[in-house]
Amino acid sequence: MTDTDARDVSPVSLTAASRPDQPPVTPELEDLYRGFEKELLVPLWTEIGDLMPRQPKSKAQPHLWEWQTLVELAARSGNLVPVGRGGERRAIALANPGLGGRPYATPTLWAAIQYLMPGEDAPEHRHTQNAFRFVVEGEGVWTVVEGDPVPMRRGDFLPQPGMNWHAHHNAASAPMAWIDGLDIPFQYDIEAQFFDFGRDHLPDEERTVPDRSRSQRLWGHPGLTPVARSGRTAATPLLCYRWEDTDAALADQLRLEREGHPSTVEHGHAVVRYTNPTTGEDVLPTIRVQFHRIAAGAETAPRRETGSSVYQVFDGSGRVRVGDFSWSVQRGDLFVVPSWQPFSVASDASASDSDSGALDLFQFSDAPIFTKLNLYRSHVEEIAR
Repeated sequence: MTDTDARDVSPVSLTAASRPDQPPVTPELEDLYRGFEKELLVPLWTEIGDLMPRQPKSKAQPHLWEWQTLVELAARSGNLVPVGRGGERRAIALANPGLGGRPYATPTLWAAIQYLMPGEDAPEHRHTQNAFRFVVEGEGVWTVVEGDPVPMRRGDFLPQPGMNWHAHHNAASAPMAWIDGLDIPFQYDIEAQFFDFGRDHLPDEERTVPDRSRSQRLWGHPGLTPVARSGRTAATPLLCYRWEDTDAALADQLRLEREGHPSTVEHGHAVVRYTNPTTGEDVLPTIRVQFHRIAAGAETAPRRETGSSVYQVFDGSGRVRVGDFSWSVQRGDLFVVPSWQPFSVASDASASDSDSGALDLFQFSDAPIFTKLNLYRSHVEEIAR
């Protein structure tokens, strides 16, 4: 086999470059590189700028998806695409324009709009991927997790730890849409994923529509731990975090701020984090979930974080800036903040477009992964007030 043939079959391709940071281009260097290619070797001096940049350079791009367009396309799919075993879910993933057409919102996070028609069932399955559902509008769908029917309503956050059996059914007379978030890209790239099919049909006792699930009755009492079930769990045992509790917590932070007490992360910016009641840590091992309320007229300081986030506008309107991109946003819109891109938001909300009179943002990120690996960093820029 000639050197040319070896290079043709090798996935390694090296080019000697005449640059200040590279060795002089000589016939001997070219021959050395052909030897590297043949033996599947890559010298660091040709790759260091890409492999070890001075700061994160995400392949993902900031991008905005408008909720109204997503719902319209999901409704069209509801009339064309059945839900059943094999396809499993009528879920339509956000594909970041910088990630080569993969169904990834960011390099580690998967986000999708899921749509269920009246009377439909999404079949039971389980997977190692950690997941959640968040409802920006509507009600009438129940998710059944390990046999526990959990109602889904506007503003509810419903975590789904990995390897829990789960199915959905729409008991209402109208379709319903919500967003799903999972760590699919992360688990896919580290080759750790497993998936199992469950039962094809749920028994009648699991198709009931209780106002509160068993998990909420046991775990949904703030600051109170059931002694019979005490002990740490890797992910939250509480399967639904109700909007009324989230709303009250955010409203109280802003009230305390107005009364002169320290309660917000910055002026006019209240934040709560959903946590595992058995540990006080992140609600899922690989996904951090937070909710932001930005008072009308307030603007957040630009912030950079390692890792990536997906945001959904729950209520209100405002102006968002991510890196060199900026958008006006309204209820339901979703956008991506890639790693180490500066992010800021200004609230234009009022009583006419927001129940709270503020801009409400739902956020999920891969921060727990970075924190566990001691790779999490953040920086907040100072802005003139």
